Amino acid sequence: MRLGGGLLVALAAGAAGAGWWLLAGLVLAAVAAGVTARVPEPGDALVDRVAVAVARLAEVTVYAIAFGAYVFPEHRAAAAAAFVVVVTGAGFAGLKIPTIVVRVAGGLLLVAGPALVAVCVAVAPVGTAGGGLRPPDFAGVLVAAVVAFPFLRPSGRENAGLRVLLLGAFAVLAAFAALYQLGAVRLGLSLTSLRDLLSAADADALQPLLTVVAVIATVVPALAAGTEVRARAGVPGIAGLAVAAVAAYLLPVLPVLVVAGLAAVFELLLGVRARRYSETRE
Repeated sequence: MRLGGGLLVALAAGAAGAGWWLLAGLVLAAVAAGVTARVPEPGDALVDRVAVAVARLAEVTVYAIAFGAYVFPEHRAAAAAAFVVVVTGAGFAGLKIPTIVVRVAGGLLLVAGPALVAVCVAVAPVGTAGGGLRPPDFAGVLVAAVVAFPFLRPSGRENAGLRVLLLGAFAVLAAFAALYQLGAVRLGLSLTSLRDLLSAADADALQPLLTVVAVIATVVPALAAGTEVRARAGVPGIAGLAVAAVAAYLLPVLPVLVVAGLAAVFELLLGVRARRYSETRE
């Protein structure tokens, strides 16, 4: 779920900076996520709780921007802010989606994602100017890896390595399909370039399916994030929700993605510290 919500906007942001080297950035992010898959959660110290809450709120802001752009493009900013207040606020208040609904939604994404990739690869692309392979831009590759990293990290520890491998493989395939069909320049031009992707693949009939995917892939993880923010930050987390709503309304997606990536890295470092502290006590 988290990966789907992130890829809706992260592919365009990564392609804008890295071009075809976006693929290298995704591989780097997947390797980092796989290597760190078994790092424990941060502890219960104040800095740990605040860091986790900030990381989740940054991800929520990404989901909100993606939701507004894909579902209510004519009122994107207002829809993004309302998404944070309503959806993440509902998770903060304790609303949980039944497990069976989550599994059905996940199954839909598992079917829809590969189907969209297959359609885009099967249709010969229209020629795109300036979309060839450039010399590697290491800064662009690093940014692409940072913005993808939080959405490739597994939510649990069971079979974490295998899940990261599957998530990373899908992210690379989706990016390749988008680059193949649109070219790096066109992919990086628009926040909603995945809609252009379907048009380029002569698959406009699938646009409603993309809207459904956007709703599922943003609402479900945002609800879970709201629950975690309350568990980590308590009632003061309401202030964080307000900040996230303002950020979703005002900010472009790239700085929000970078903040989410850096927050995920910091959260990971706190988990390493928690593990070392546990080992020294033993």
